[in-house]
Amino acid sequence: MAQKKNKSKQNPQKAASTQETHAPLTVNAQYVKDLSFENPAPLKNILGAEERPSISIHIEAQANNLSERSYEVALRIQVDAKVKEAQVFLMDLEYAGVFTIGAEVPEDYLRPILMIECPRILFPFARNIVATTTQEGGYPALLLTPVDFAALYQRQVAQEQAQKEKPNQETLQ
Repeated sequence: MAQKKNKSKQNPQKAASTQETHAPLTVNAQYVKDLSFENPAPLKNILGAEERPSISIHIEAQANNLSERSYEVALRIQVDAKVKEAQVFLMDLEYAGVFTIGAEVPEDYLRPILMIECPRILFPFARNIVATTTQEGGYPALLLTPVDFAALYQRQVAQEQAQKEKPNQETLQ
């Protein structure tokens, strides 16, 4: 006697593995794009350090379209350490990643993802490079505080809006 197979009762694990699942955000690669560390007078600054340097840090994010839904997002971190006017060290790091954003993500969400979420993913790795590089330069590891990339993005959008409104104000005068 022939047995009937009930096709409605499939193995759920097998069914799930045959369906393709796409992540809305995929990290394809991460890399140091540029790294410069200038240490003009290391012995003077390390051995004769009487005064703590003032350190200024500038962080920005940029995104470039590579192909359909693939983008390179780069974090640029500049660190300038000085005692009075004397340069202690100068560091410039550009740390980048290649990201693919799934087709299910609406176009309106692309820019916030690229300028907030992608830098948020890259930052811990860039932070580690800054700490290691300053330590290898003979100084205490410089540990960057977490960055609010949403606030940076909002500032950038506000600046762009101000630039758009500026030409209109000039024509009214």
